[in-house]
Amino acid sequence: MMRMTNKSTFLIGIIGVSLFLLPSIVGGILINNYSLTSQLISESYAIDAEYGIFLRAFGYIPSGILISLFCFLGFKHFQPSKLTKIGFYGLGIFYGLATIIVGLFPCDSGCNKEFIDPSISQAIHNLTGLLTYIFVPISIIVIGVGLKKLSNHNRLSIQAITYGIISILFIFLLSSGSNPEYIGLYQRIIEGIFIVWIVTCAIAIKNKMPATSNV
Repeated sequence: MMRMTNKSTFLIGIIGVSLFLLPSIVGGILINNYSLTSQLISESYAIDAEYGIFLRAFGYIPSGILISLFCFLGFKHFQPSKLTKIGFYGLGIFYGLATIIVGLFPCDSGCNKEFIDPSISQAIHNLTGLLTYIFVPISIIVIGVGLKKLSNHNRLSIQAITYGIISILFIFLLSSGSNPEYIGLYQRIIEGIFIVWIVTCAIAIKNKMPATSNV
């Protein structure tokens, strides 16, 4: 059975996160009076956003597909470990597939933060986001614990556990509601941490010695 080369997996990860970053930046620019610090990313591609369908169709949805693919392939480039496999699959499901789902089910106008008479799309969007922010940090930490048991991955292990813990702290700030004027900033920091971790893994895979073509 053929497996992806290190370079191919690296490119899938990098293109995947790039397709997430691009609409995150462009979406805010396209909307008048949009605040990066106080408004959620989802508001830029909400159901009534002028360019929302384009941001979803050409940015977030293909991004989710590639990130999922990267995660489901990524663990194969490390020594066999149940924890790294569980962690990468968790990341693929709760970040990659979740990105596809929130793209297919955008939030209502303004993302209906009070959750008043929400649409089915809003409910699915919110539930998916909740699962993402619960399980992605856990998945990253699980990867870190798994990598700790492997040779030559101590630094990557420490990075994973650190990123996971920091993201949990910002998720707490985001969900506490104590500083609503900064919820956009908190969310962007959280998403940035997730993306930095994927890029870190992609670079680690690219820099590994070439793997054999058969498994």
